[in-house]
Amino acid sequence: MPYRLDLLPPHTVDKTAPTNWSNKAKVCPQLLGDVQPNSNCSALLRCRPVARIWTVVLLLGTCLLYCARVAMPICAVSMAEQFGWSKRESGMVLGSFFWGYCFTQVFGGYVSDRVGGEKVLLLSAAAWGSMTAFTPILAHFCSQPILSMTLARFLMGLLQGVHYPSLASLCSQKVVESERGFLMSTVGSGSYLGTLVIGGAGSLMLDLYGWQSVFYVSGLLSVLWAYCMWKYLLKGEGPIITLESLGSSGAQSKLTKRHWLRLLKQPAVCAVIVTHLCTASTFFTLLSWLPTFFKDTFPDAKGWVFNVIPWLVFFSMGVSSVFTLLLCGTTTFPWAVAFVSATMGLTTFSHSGVSVNVQDLAPSCAGALFGVMNTCGAFSGVLMVYFSGYLIEATGSWASVFALITTVNLLGLCTFLAFAEARRVDIDSTKFRHHNIHI
Repeated sequence: MPYRLDLLPPHTVDKTAPTNWSNKAKVCPQLLGDVQPNSNCSALLRCRPVARIWTVVLLLGTCLLYCARVAMPICAVSMAEQFGWSKRESGMVLGSFFWGYCFTQVFGGYVSDRVGGEKVLLLSAAAWGSMTAFTPILAHFCSQPILSMTLARFLMGLLQGVHYPSLASLCSQKVVESERGFLMSTVGSGSYLGTLVIGGAGSLMLDLYGWQSVFYVSGLLSVLWAYCMWKYLLKGEGPIITLESLGSSGAQSKLTKRHWLRLLKQPAVCAVIVTHLCTASTFFTLLSWLPTFFKDTFPDAKGWVFNVIPWLVFFSMGVSSVFTLLLCGTTTFPWAVAFVSATMGLTTFSHSGVSVNVQDLAPSCAGALFGVMNTCGAFSGVLMVYFSGYLIEATGSWASVFALITTVNLLGLCTFLAFAEARRVDIDSTKFRHHNIHI
């Protein structure tokens, strides 16, 4: 049985240092819950908080990721009024994020599989946090705000695109299989928590201090998170990604072109890609357009209500489509909030299941495969966000948008039910050994 390791990659561990976490872990030969009477319990207690701390830190990082990401949709109505944007132009700004999001998914997973996901997470968080904080400055000092904001959102997508592939790589390499579902569902819930926080606090800041404050606060908090992670968890090590580290990939990430072709021909792999494509595209569309929908349909409603309540519900894909379809008809504000809450809450089941399924199917290249999957989802998100803006202007009704979301959701559900499975399909599982932690 392999001894437990914390989330630090092997090449950052000083084997001679008596206070190193890896050396502490070696005196904990048993996995949690399987401790013998003669085990060093004090050392075990020192090991156990490490996994918990990392879980909380990654949850907080994902929360801040969405605080920065959702800042633009929350402020889009105010910015459109100030800069005179049409619905189509607002859709272009909102959708540009996903164009950038497409390009770094596979790259982020590829690099994470080789150098460690924690390095990629740290570098990207410092970058997208800084970009968020500088967004208002770019808007005011550019003669064409529509161009600067489109470019800023594109860069945000590039920088945030590596986050989830890095998490998937980190989880597949360092977490025991039985605990991956817990970790990914816990950390994944940070997306809804972040949307909840920025929906409430952001709406208040928007009303009291203007839309600029939303970007400043969320950006600076993200940079602070990256600094604390580097200072206190990585102990000031790195993060330096060299060409040598990229070239010296271990067995964990060595898959040939032939293996990739065989992998992508597996029905279960195609099913999880299509399902994530449908889930992500509908989620991104709702995330981008819901604040505008409520402002247009219920102009007297309080922003913190419809930006917070839908994200308080944590409940999948097929049932959520029913509530989305109900939005097509004429409804009151309370019922609209209830339907949206049920829709967003039920999609959390789909997110947790699909994210873990990738690690079940291909743990040797989970980061890169998740990158492929997320690229497809982001690209479809680009098309749906922009196309939704076109539908709203062309039809003058939100019913067409919600009908489209329902159709795409049901397509993903049918595909997953027909072809999905949890059997490993990448390579022979006896060829590789993984260092695991237990959370």
